[in-house]
Amino acid sequence: MALNVPGLVVMAVFYLLILGTGIWASMRSKKEEKKCTGDGMEITLLAGRNINLLVGIFTLTATWVGGGFILGIAEATYNPTLGAVWALMPVPYVMTFFLGGFFFAKPMRENKYVTMMDPFQQKYGNFLSSALIFPALVADVLWVARTLVSLGGTMSVILDLSYIYSIIISSVVAIIYTLLGGLYSVAYTDVIQLILIFVSLWVCVPFLMTNPHSLDISLTAYNQTFQAPWVGTVKLDEAGKWFDDFMLLALGGLAYQAFYQRILSASSYTQAQVTCFASSAFCLVLGIPSILIGAVAASTDWNSTLYGLPTPYEREQAGSILPIALQFLTPPYISVIGIGAVAAAVMSSMDSALLSSASMFSSNIYKNIIRKQASDREMQWVIRISVVVVGLAGTALTFLDSSVLVFWLVGVDMSYTIMFPQLVCVLFFKVSNGYGATVGYLIGIIMRILSGEPLIGLPPAIRFPGCRMDAEGKLTQFFPFRTLIMVISLVSILLFSWLASIIFNKGLLSERWDVYKIKRKQKPTAKATQDKRTNPESEEPSVSKQLLDTTSC
Repeated sequence: MALNVPGLVVMAVFYLLILGTGIWASMRSKKEEKKCTGDGMEITLLAGRNINLLVGIFTLTATWVGGGFILGIAEATYNPTLGAVWALMPVPYVMTFFLGGFFFAKPMRENKYVTMMDPFQQKYGNFLSSALIFPALVADVLWVARTLVSLGGTMSVILDLSYIYSIIISSVVAIIYTLLGGLYSVAYTDVIQLILIFVSLWVCVPFLMTNPHSLDISLTAYNQTFQAPWVGTVKLDEAGKWFDDFMLLALGGLAYQAFYQRILSASSYTQAQVTCFASSAFCLVLGIPSILIGAVAASTDWNSTLYGLPTPYEREQAGSILPIALQFLTPPYISVIGIGAVAAAVMSSMDSALLSSASMFSSNIYKNIIRKQASDREMQWVIRISVVVVGLAGTALTFLDSSVLVFWLVGVDMSYTIMFPQLVCVLFFKVSNGYGATVGYLIGIIMRILSGEPLIGLPPAIRFPGCRMDAEGKLTQFFPFRTLIMVISLVSILLFSWLASIIFNKGLLSERWDVYKIKRKQKPTAKATQDKRTNPESEEPSVSKQLLDTTSC
């Protein structure tokens, strides 16, 4: 196949549009910064906590509806060993947004944190919070990788452009506009990107549904035709794994900094809630086209197309089924429109991951630990360097695996099993302390490693009930082991926090062994909860507190 020149022109125009929007937003960011006195870091990371409601809804939705979302749903629906019932992303995300809006937004907003890691740093200190940041940063890097993989595969199929060039060009564009204007650039480019995703996907669907090579998807939904029914089934012995995947996607997203960056950028708690609820509806609507595309692909006689046999699944190209379907089942100009949707989705998620990781490193590690007296200019450079480093790391990982689902699940896995129980305890349980958090952290990591992961070829040392070979010949845990690890980690945090509190408060161990100083901190807890200012010397002010004291918009 020759290089698709018209398609390249369309993509060039799209990238220029996104880059232009990012530059315009960066200029707005500079204007907002001039209106403020003092530190401009909050402008870069949280858009001055004054993001427009509509823009907030668009950027939160676009963050979740990324390349992994679009291609992952299509891949699961098409895969004959899975089916649409395993394409779980849209429904769990509704649960993510509702739980986030009802429960997590309030404590984060009331305390005016800058990042998700601020409550850890305030309560546990710098050492432990630094260790907890690590899995969050790794999850962001994997997020970047999975979004780029989805775009690289799509461009290489439709435009016949080198996989490497596709990834590098997209990575560079996203890094540039994220560097220019921080959250302002990310949020306003997300508006353009989400509109492109919505329009492009729904334009492609009618052409796919009416192509002459595919049967009616209503006939193939529950009947064996060219492959197993695309709806799929959840057998009784697979129910545990299905439940585990559902909870992983629903709760894992609540431990992502990108989510709280949108919550904290809202001007009020009410606006943050509305943003969450509205975004959940958008996620459902935007998930439908990918399911339909996967269903059409599963209903296609590939031997009658130019693609031929073996099928994409037999060639191990299920991860690229969306661009393959667009390329061989729609007219050329429609396939180019479809790649615009994927590119927009990739950009909208990648920039969020870049800024998310940059926020945690610059605010919680550099500003709070390495250089507390860093100037505003210095912090701006730290944020920029962090964006570049994370972008390069994520780009490098894309050459290790071509499956979107691999990076998707491994990244969310770390957030669910390790970070989610930690966040729940630090926000909602006063008894939690550094000792419990340390034990829970170690238990979560050790158990997760010993449980194995077939996606990365890690064999299980612990075999839970139902552990067996899956349809692809990989040793798989069909027990909801990740949910079990999450619960064990959460219980361990609370149990060992309570035990440590008793040991030191009852004088069973000398206070000099109290490395986390929980006895000293717990004395004024009740009063400090009502008014933190009554005991300002009990701990160092967090970055968020410093910003509130020095920044006024």
